Amino acid sequence: MIDKYRTLFNESFTDQKYQEFQDNIARDFDYLPTFRMAETPFFISNELKNQLLEGCNDVIKLIQQNDFKVLTEKSLTLNTKVPNEDAHTTFLAIDFGICEEDGKIIPKLIEVQGFPSLFNYQYILYNKFKKFYPFLNDLTPFINDISGEAYLAIIEEAICNNHPKEHVILLEIEPEKQNTKIDFYYCKRDLGIPIVCVTEVVKKGKQLFYTNENGQEIQIKRIYNRVIFDELALRKDLNLSFSFSDDLDIEWAGHLNWFFRISKFILPLLKGKYFIETTLLSDLKSIPTDLENYVLKPLFSFSGSGVIFHVKKEDIEAVVDKDLYILQKKVQYIPIVQSPDGKVKAEVRVLCVWKKNDPAPTLLCNLVRLSRGEMIGVKFNKDKDWVGGTLGLFEK
Repeated sequence: MIDKYRTLFNESFTDQKYQEFQDNIARDFDYLPTFRMAETPFFISNELKNQLLEGCNDVIKLIQQNDFKVLTEKSLTLNTKVPNEDAHTTFLAIDFGICEEDGKIIPKLIEVQGFPSLFNYQYILYNKFKKFYPFLNDLTPFINDISGEAYLAIIEEAICNNHPKEHVILLEIEPEKQNTKIDFYYCKRDLGIPIVCVTEVVKKGKQLFYTNENGQEIQIKRIYNRVIFDELALRKDLNLSFSFSDDLDIEWAGHLNWFFRISKFILPLLKGKYFIETTLLSDLKSIPTDLENYVLKPLFSFSGSGVIFHVKKEDIEAVVDKDLYILQKKVQYIPIVQSPDGKVKAEVRVLCVWKKNDPAPTLLCNLVRLSRGEMIGVKFNKDKDWVGGTLGLFEK
């Protein structure tokens, strides 16, 4: 999108440099991420950046409505409702596919999540790219061109809410087995927050405890939650001493109810040029005859699980819980990132935090996924290069 930097990058790129780039990340924790790291950043023009910000602000306007909790209350009746919900979400991730409409490039909202993403890893990724491509110092992944130190301070405040670090934990299901564990490692290193498995938490009355590296039992006062509910529901083998629906003496960095409220559940409520025609299956008057132009998606799945890309009438008819599925019009992703052998599609996730007393979220950073396949995601990009996770860079 920014021709100058695309040319500079492609002329500087070599397979050997890409391998050294990966090795440099792997050396930090003697661990190479299991997800594919894309070879290149995505260079985002000011025009596209302004479109992304306009789309984000349109999403935020809906979430800021006084009746938003009323509009989304049904999402909680369909799932596990957790006590002591706060006034607004702590985290917001807004995903846009870079598409083509009427011959013009336009971002289209694919998904929105009231859930944290790879906040710590993306910051490190920027520094790694600059190490191997020094001219990238002229660009920034931060929406408002803040410093890296200011970025980390905002993330720390959102996660810790001024609690001592030892009383804040990053909570996950078997964190050592998660694809995103590289983010956990950087979070622990750079913010000093321990990583704890759900099975290691002990409940005493309304309080929760974990055992630190010195064998001391420490009260948990705030949880940076990375547990995905659909994964937890499948893990019948896990022995937990507490339930997420318990009334606990705890603060949540990312209260769990927002995972459901801000999800695909709100896509049918969003109208405008950056939004895709989306219908809750229970509201569908009749099955479209041109189903090749639609995608069927479960509301609360994660990482694309359960999505049916080539929809048949029987697929829709077979859905029992029609309140839990949406039918969404397909959009035309435009191949936009110039690789050595053709162009690649892109999806941009804008990462936001909403500090406790702020009137609105702060748009901070981004995550980009590149694809040559039919959809974004690993299973559509096997054995391909110049695909996978990366970040977008803006002009300062």
